Amino acid sequence: MNDGPRSERGLDPVTLQVLVGALRAICDEMGAVLIRSAYSANIKERHDCSTALFDSGGELVMQAEHIPVHLGSMPDAVAAVLGERHRPGDLWILNDPFQGGTHLPDVTLISPIFGPGETGSGHPLAFAASRAHHADIGGPTPGGMPADSRRLEDEGVVIAPQRATDAVLEDLAHRMRNPAQRLADLRAQRAANLTGERRLLELLEREGPDVLRAGMAEILDYAERRTRARLSELPDGTYEAEDVLEDDAAGTERDIRLRVSARIEGDRLTLDFTGTDPQAEGNLNCPLSVTKSAAFFSVRVVTDPDAPPSAGAFRPIEVIAPEGCLLNARFPAAVVAGNVETSSRVADLVLSALGGATAVPAQGQGTMNNLTLAGSGLERGDERRRDRHVSLDGWTYYETLGGGQGACPDADGPDAIHVAMSNTLNTPTEALETEFPVRVREHSVRRGTGGDGARRGGDGLVRELEALAPLAFTLITERRAHAPRGREGGADGATGRNLLNGEPLPSKTAGELRPGDRLRLETPGGGGYGAPGDPSQRP
Repeated sequence: MNDGPRSERGLDPVTLQVLVGALRAICDEMGAVLIRSAYSANIKERHDCSTALFDSGGELVMQAEHIPVHLGSMPDAVAAVLGERHRPGDLWILNDPFQGGTHLPDVTLISPIFGPGETGSGHPLAFAASRAHHADIGGPTPGGMPADSRRLEDEGVVIAPQRATDAVLEDLAHRMRNPAQRLADLRAQRAANLTGERRLLELLEREGPDVLRAGMAEILDYAERRTRARLSELPDGTYEAEDVLEDDAAGTERDIRLRVSARIEGDRLTLDFTGTDPQAEGNLNCPLSVTKSAAFFSVRVVTDPDAPPSAGAFRPIEVIAPEGCLLNARFPAAVVAGNVETSSRVADLVLSALGGATAVPAQGQGTMNNLTLAGSGLERGDERRRDRHVSLDGWTYYETLGGGQGACPDADGPDAIHVAMSNTLNTPTEALETEFPVRVREHSVRRGTGGDGARRGGDGLVRELEALAPLAFTLITERRAHAPRGREGGADGATGRNLLNGEPLPSKTAGELRPGDRLRLETPGGGGYGAPGDPSQRP
């Protein structure tokens, strides 16, 4: 039987798809192990984590469909340890944004995988990696998400790439708040990596080393071919876009300008961010890995989102960001908001530019609406909390909130979802109120906040929390002054609002809550698409 044309590496299409499915299933299982083994609400409830497999050269071969900002930047984390001497059983850890990380709460664990007979070579068959946003990372601000940091060291413990022995993990955990929970989450990541190693070796035994290596290489080439094919269908030309971030909490309040030039030449795309403002005094700065991650995500959205999610899809894309600008900041710049807010704006920016060549949605909410809460750990029943692995030296809680997605040419925007670089869940009310001294007074769709149009933008949401004990809070949000834009005549979405007991708060701020205080976030709506009543925008 003829299974179809074979690739240059001798793989028929059926075998290739079997390997794609097998590797994707391994990554999905890694993610399931991490989520079900973790202790912090941010991982076990919100699923703020990602898992992936890499080939021996450090190229991303497959990933689970987790957090876009994690996955597009993880190749730089593997690259940071690629040149080290690897041994069976090694585990590497890092979070340094200038050595493969994104921002400090995102901790990456990397495991080399050796096939039979390769254990003494020092050259692994592959790597398994997991990244998770930890509820605390030490430093002066609980949760590691300060609104006004100016240097990287203000944001928490910086972990340079190093071997993650048991002693190293325990030492790092004890430099953070609630060390028992931190260590449990790190061990959950290690378990995820071990799961990836075990399943990949089972696949190796079943298919053989030649087929597996050829398959990983062909997956990369296949994703590249599909992306190039779609790029070649777009009209050649240079397409430009400009957008702003609203303020810099550590400096003078101002708009920070971002620019991109998207140049399509045949089956290649160059994204040049020259003209973007210099790195900021505060923490909206991006390491280059985060900028590339947002750019790759946006290109994938408009080219071939169904291609295998691998580094092959990135090969036709060149990203240029001058060193020292906001999108390629120099050490020791503060970066915690760059990973969450600036990455969201880069995604908006690239999509807007590519809208000159193909249809793209109106802008979504363009922010992750980051909220961090912290307490002393002495509230609401110490013994019960000790049983829940929440130590008495303090607790921290972090969440991002959904909002409205922009409308498309053929569909209204979804309401109250995580948009673009985030892909997390909300923490269920029952879990939040059980574990932390807060009461959810409202969690609802913010009706009427999506932009009007032939296709309406999605509505934002409302999240109002009442403090039941003295708490500290931090907010890092965007789109409070500049609304998400509509497209092709569609109206803009509504801006968001932050309120404390009914009084407005800045987009980036920190403060204290007394028992009975209410903190309310109203997230932005998405932009509309097409002029209202325009019949050409309807099927």
